[in-house]
Amino acid sequence: MAGMTLVLPIDPEANRLLERSPLALLLGMVLDQQVPMEKAFSSPYVLVQRLGHDLDAAELAGYDPQALLVLFTGPPALHRFPKAMAARVQEVCQALVDRYDGDAARLWNDVADGPELLRRVAELPGFGKQKAQIFVALLGKRFGVTPQDWREAAGGYGDPGAYRSVADVTDVDSLRRVREYKQQMKAAAKAKATGN
Repeated sequence: MAGMTLVLPIDPEANRLLERSPLALLLGMVLDQQVPMEKAFSSPYVLVQRLGHDLDAAELAGYDPQALLVLFTGPPALHRFPKAMAARVQEVCQALVDRYDGDAARLWNDVADGPELLRRVAELPGFGKQKAQIFVALLGKRFGVTPQDWREAAGGYGDPGAYRSVADVTDVDSLRRVREYKQQMKAAAKAKATGN
């Protein structure tokens, strides 16, 4: 995958894995909920270390669930909710095996346009519209996956110069700006919920 790369303040080897392994990148996105993004996107690297080899969708899909849970539980755990996320990773890998011969890159290679890419990503287990849009933005902004109308498909996350998601993180400063944006969004949602 070419293009401007994602640079999170994590182990350089974990960043390199995200660059060379489409599956690691996708699983980082799967894990990117209710944990800091650095944790989510470095966990595929920790999983590779625990497996002793690169990630393989067919292997993970067919992995014994109890044994996979042990890998996810650690210590340290790969996620705040290791049991739920181990199961989710298996579901996503099974979807890749069923639809894309286990090749995560086929999810975005050869798409006709941004809307098709968004639809494909949104069909994966655990990917709602927002998560799918963030992943489309991440592919477009950091990995050179730019089918026609990808920015529109990504919604606000596709905006150039925005600091709204992991797609906009290139260094510590941009990470801070994304965090501030997320905190503002949370505060706004909370205020709306309480009617303030």
